[in-house]
This record gives sequence, structure tokens and C-alpha cells, in this order.
Amino acid sequence: MAIRIIVKDPDPVLREKAITVTKFNSNLHKLLDDMADTMYEAEGVGLAAPQIGILKRVIVMDCGEEHGGLIEMVNPEIVSSSGEQHGPEGCLSIPGLRGDVTRAMNVTAKGQDRNGNPIEVTGTELLARCIFHEIDHLNGILFTDLATKTYTSDEEEDSE
Repeated sequence: MAIRIIVKDPDPVLREKAITVTKFNSNLHKLLDDMADTMYEAEGVGLAAPQIGILKRVIVMDCGEEHGGLIEMVNPEIVSSSGEQHGPEGCLSIPGLRGDVTRAMNVTAKGQDRNGNPIEVTGTELLARCIFHEIDHLNGILFTDLATKTYTSDEEEDSE
């Protein structure tokens, strides 16, 4: 396990579409382990492989124990969503900037686990937001593309 360097905007890799994973082996397991370590070290709640410069459809998320703890998804895709929430998002690849983004309140995504077995993850609120945010990364979309307003962390504190 290792901490990887997080790619920062405007690195062009963040705007590329990640490719489908077809090999479920020790290299993928190491990537998932490293991604989780990197996410925790950076104090994030989600990380997509393109954020560490790897164009594979792999994400990790941990929105707390109430949302199931660490979730690993390979080749994730949204299968259903409902409701609406509007609120702040940040990104490890865009430090110091936040934005107000509208997302679905509830989401179900399907994908595969680290061994290629099918999995389905259903989430609400923060986990739903995180699933959408990380899958967006796999498609070259950043939260700033969707934000109705962006602000620095300092501006957010001033408004409270």
C-alpha cells in the first residue's frame, strides 16, 4: 500500500474518459488499496483513479460507517436515481475551492468488486452525492462544471 500523488486541475488527465477494467488481479487490488490509503491520507470521502493519473474506471468512497464504511467499485454506473439535493462539494483535485451542486438525493449504482463479482450500492444524501461525483470523474467531468456557484473555503467561512 502506498500514498499516490493526487492530480490537480487543470491537468488534462482529469478531462479524459476512463477505460473499462477487464483484468481483476493483484495489480487492481494494489490500485484499490493505494487509492483508499491516498483518500484517507488526504482526508477525502471519495477518490477516482483518474485523480491519481490512472485512466481506469475505479472509485473508492468512505462517507462514514452510517453509509457502510469503505466502498470499492470497479466499472460503476448509475442504474437509478430519485429526488434532489443542492449543496456544497469539494474535490481533492481542486483544493481550496467548493461549489454548490444539485445532485439526486437517492442513487443506485452497479459495478464490480475487486474480484470482478457484481455489486450494487444504494446511497442517500452524502453517499449519493459522492457516487455521482466520483463517477463524473470517470467521465472527465468536474464538480465545477456543474456548480451554480463556486467559492473558496475562506469565502464559505465568511458567509457563516
